[in-house]
Amino acid sequence: MATSWACKGSRGGGAAAARQPVLLQHGVLVDGMTWLLGSPEESLPYILADQGFDVWIANNRGTRWSSRHVSLDPKSRSYWNWSWDDIVVNDMPAIVDYVCSHTGQKPHYVGHSMGTLVALAAFSEGRMVDKLKSAALLSPVAYLSHITTPIGVVLAKAFAGELISDLLGIAEFNPASPQVSNLVRTFCRKPGMNCYDLLTSFTAVRDGVLTKYDYVMPDANVARYGQADPPAYDMGAIPAWFPLFLSYGGRDSLSDPADVALLLDDLRRRGHAGDRLTVQYLPQLAHADFVIGVCAKDLVYNDVISFFRRFH
Repeated sequence: MATSWACKGSRGGGAAAARQPVLLQHGVLVDGMTWLLGSPEESLPYILADQGFDVWIANNRGTRWSSRHVSLDPKSRSYWNWSWDDIVVNDMPAIVDYVCSHTGQKPHYVGHSMGTLVALAAFSEGRMVDKLKSAALLSPVAYLSHITTPIGVVLAKAFAGELISDLLGIAEFNPASPQVSNLVRTFCRKPGMNCYDLLTSFTAVRDGVLTKYDYVMPDANVARYGQADPPAYDMGAIPAWFPLFLSYGGRDSLSDPADVALLLDDLRRRGHAGDRLTVQYLPQLAHADFVIGVCAKDLVYNDVISFFRRFH
């Protein structure tokens, strides 16, 4: 298992042990540094620290800051033999445990994009909910049936994960590598493709429903799951008592408002309501605006902090 590394930051006075921890989880194709791309006045980690929180930033396995392994070399194919299900089952719970053990407190959680997908999948199976005080999910991803980016749709229908790793022999998705560059160039030549913003265009979806890893071959799925198709994560199984803050944008082509509405239906149908479910809709925001937008502090972060203070 690769180590998912969490870095810690604390500005201002006060002992770290007395400060409420907050864990930040980044999205797909980036690492924890994405939270720090703006100025200190605009970046969520600095804003949280200035408000008295003890800030921890996670990095998914395989990213620049999380590439170590107890026995495998990142250059080997075996090192990359994992799926995001492993992050759900192993990595994120381990990171949360790490923060809890070093602070003696339950942290709040902030996820963006894939950071929300991992959290929602984990919560739906009862993971981490007893170790966290609450979760703020920015651009939440649980359904992708309304995804509007053509390259995302094409890659999804082509079973992007298996196509890249199995057929082309590419383990790490490195956009600068010749193999991936050639693959993306091929997709981008297709009519209607807009490849100027891969951050919001590239994703791997199947039929719009969040499921466990698909081994493609029915026999392999049966051996792993006891059924021919991988089981779906049940968003309605997220405990109704667990506090959630969901913020999404009207110009988001990945976390589409119609798909967020499906997630909200699941949550409310099973009893999520009142102060345990806070929903913020911002029609002018796109996917990356929730992390690097200059207006995110005023439109999003202040409300996130107010939400956290309700569950101190």
